[in-house]
Amino acid sequence: MSSVHLSGLSLRDIEYVVAVDDLRNFSRAAERCGVSQGGLSEQVRKLEALLGVVLFERSRRHVAPTPDGARLISMGRDVLTAARAMIEAARAQTGPLQGLLRMGVIATLGPYYVPDLLPLLRRTYPELRLQLTDSLTGTMLDALRHDRLDMVFAALPVRGEGFACAPLFDEPFVAAFPAGHPLARCGRLTMADLNGPDLLLLEDGHCLRDQALSLCGTTSPQTQQRLATSLEMLWHMIGAGEGHSLIPRLALRHRGAWQDLITLTPLPGASRTIGLVWRASDPRGAAFADFARFLRENVPDGCMPASTVPCGNDGT
Repeated sequence: MSSVHLSGLSLRDIEYVVAVDDLRNFSRAAERCGVSQGGLSEQVRKLEALLGVVLFERSRRHVAPTPDGARLISMGRDVLTAARAMIEAARAQTGPLQGLLRMGVIATLGPYYVPDLLPLLRRTYPELRLQLTDSLTGTMLDALRHDRLDMVFAALPVRGEGFACAPLFDEPFVAAFPAGHPLARCGRLTMADLNGPDLLLLEDGHCLRDQALSLCGTTSPQTQQRLATSLEMLWHMIGAGEGHSLIPRLALRHRGAWQDLITLTPLPGASRTIGLVWRASDPRGAAFADFARFLRENVPDGCMPASTVPCGNDGT
């Protein structure tokens, strides 16, 4: 190994190897890296030859790192993280919120918050280019941890080490019932009233599911409860008369066509706090905190600026 020259080792080759390890598929790794599958496979083979180590065990249906490969790929991830930190540290001298920013938004927020957010960002940060992703909280925090995202909009608190966060706004919940539902006529509705077999929930993995269960005073759904795959499907199930649920305030926009099918009831004190999350090690942390302050000054209609008290998750 002492005869290996650093000039033969490129960051791009390391990116290829990390992509294959992430996706366990050469075709999808090539697509993510923007190269042909043949080109990526050839570069991986050249890197293996340079290192004198087989990095992946390959078969028609199976791609997995060898024991030596797993060790070296982990080191490669550290190299890429250090290289990106070097670039971002240099960029911070001229304006950290310029260029590409990879932003994740939880699926129960993105479609209702991002449309009004984008024009605001275009006016205020004209040099910023956004790459947007929406998914489940855990999936995006994992991407953030492994430097595949720069920041995530999520419901606080978040769990995991190495994260910094800033609260942005408190989003109220409302109760949504099928038209004519007895609970919709209650003069004084409590959270406990919602708990029961007719409470509709999102599938496991959505933070909104856990928030609904917590607010209703339980930790797990009843076995007969129906589960929705998305917030939009949850809304449709309520409209179809299958049950009731909690809906975030921003998701009520442009729902006029449903007014004969769904009755909305306020739930005083029921809300979730939306915050901005980033890696605590990111050199742009101060700029991200300033960005969070800007967003807190421009909260969506129907929401209130969140307290600036630290998030209190296990990672900060």
